[in-house]
Amino acid sequence: MSETKYFTEEGLQKLKDELDELIAKERPRISQMIAEARDKGDLSENAEYDAAKDAQAMLELKISQLQDLLISARVLDESKMDMSKVLLLSKVTIKNLKNGSSMTYTLVPEKEADLKSGRISVNSPIAKGLLGKSVGDQVEIAVPAGKMTFEIIHIGR
Repeated sequence: MSETKYFTEEGLQKLKDELDELIAKERPRISQMIAEARDKGDLSENAEYDAAKDAQAMLELKISQLQDLLISARVLDESKMDMSKVLLLSKVTIKNLKNGSSMTYTLVPEKEADLKSGRISVNSPIAKGLLGKSVGDQVEIAVPAGKMTFEIIHIGR
């Protein structure tokens, strides 16, 4: 049995939509490409046929991986989570004690991370350093640029 992966409702729906898209649209499109390449004659020297078969194999692998992921996926219930500590799905405002700048991040499952929208992976160095901490705690986190010290200003949802 694979490890349980946690998602928000939106993140899980996005995965389901991607799987549906691959099965309903991509699979028939690649099957059509294989059929067209097969109609062109000698398969032993048919680069189009080989490319289409490779694309089919990659697609089937991706479909299989998404299906495995969805089997072990669970939706997080935010209403039952402790608001006093930084946890998965916490929206955390931190202050860099060196330069005084503040940042707000939401800690999300790895597949839902998007730095542009302020959503960082729970597996990132900053998120790992914040997990389990409370408002007012000062945390020293090792990032690629070196060690940085942050203070937790606010925790929300």
